[in-house]
Amino acid sequence: MLDDTLLDDASRLTDADTGGWLRAAARAGAQVRSTAEAAAEAGVERVFAERPRAVVLVTRPGHAVAVAGVVVALLGPGCPVPVVVSDEVPPWVGALDVVLAHTEDPGDRVLAESIDRAGRRGARTLVTAPDSGPVAAAAAGQAVLLPPRVDVPPGFSFHRALAAWLTVLGSLGLLKVDVSLIADELDREAERDHPVHESFVNPAKSLALRVADRTPLLWGLDDVATSVGVHGAGVLAAFAGVASDVAGYPQALTRPVLHRRAVQGTSGADLFADPDDEIGGLVRVLLLAVRQGPVAEALRRAAEDALPGADVLEPAVEVAGGDAVSAALLALRFELAALYLGLAAGTLGGNPY
Repeated sequence: MLDDTLLDDASRLTDADTGGWLRAAARAGAQVRSTAEAAAEAGVERVFAERPRAVVLVTRPGHAVAVAGVVVALLGPGCPVPVVVSDEVPPWVGALDVVLAHTEDPGDRVLAESIDRAGRRGARTLVTAPDSGPVAAAAAGQAVLLPPRVDVPPGFSFHRALAAWLTVLGSLGLLKVDVSLIADELDREAERDHPVHESFVNPAKSLALRVADRTPLLWGLDDVATSVGVHGAGVLAAFAGVASDVAGYPQALTRPVLHRRAVQGTSGADLFADPDDEIGGLVRVLLLAVRQGPVAEALRRAAEDALPGADVLEPAVEVAGGDAVSAALLALRFELAALYLGLAAGTLGGNPY
């Protein structure tokens, strides 16, 4: 059962947060800033100065999958070079290519073999990973290795990987992003979501309460937002034990039964409904929006017409700085909301009450 009173009691939250997870998530800005500093010290701008034949994003288990989705969406279809997403380095990789990889598992043998393959073929490679174990050994002398500089538990490396990959893509001239601005906005978001702030003024706590006892439908109104939704679903599962549906809104329209339930759930008809009387329980529709412009606005209007009671999460109305900033901010809000939800439900930490 969700103990919503815990969310507005900072001392009880501190007691329940036995792993220091809220503080770890709040250090996202520090992770971005330290990663940018490490990249500068490692000479990333020099190593990755020339535009490649192709960019390979290696998606090992963990946050790399969601980070790759966000990066590909930010690059968009107009990217001048092919972007390949794979769970290991393809055999055709050569000296004209760039490889980006991320892991929190220093003993990932598949990734270690991939890095070694990329190095032997002469590909310029960057890896964000711990500085010990087979992965680090494979990177030695063959790749730029950026180990974590901010101490956080496993599961909090999304923003570190995103910062590293965005820095490389900026050096390659493929994507212009102000990484320092991302760090600053993440710091501001962490302050807004601080445990001392009550739920009605705390965006992460409010989000946690909105999805409590519901099945979240994370439906993106653009490709970047949908990719952030993948991260949102991952942290809701990891920290709160909540299963979510993730899709772009056009794809959601092809699921008639689920979409019908979403329409019913946003019409107000389920306000006093008993989840035990509902097949599959109640749903909460979260429309995610990152991109701005006529196409995004038209899709948003269509979604809001069909789902008038849906929640719309649109960071661009809160912060400036572009799509990458909005994506990073939304990802952090999902992390903190998942943590608050897990702590309040007693599925995470050591809530003694």
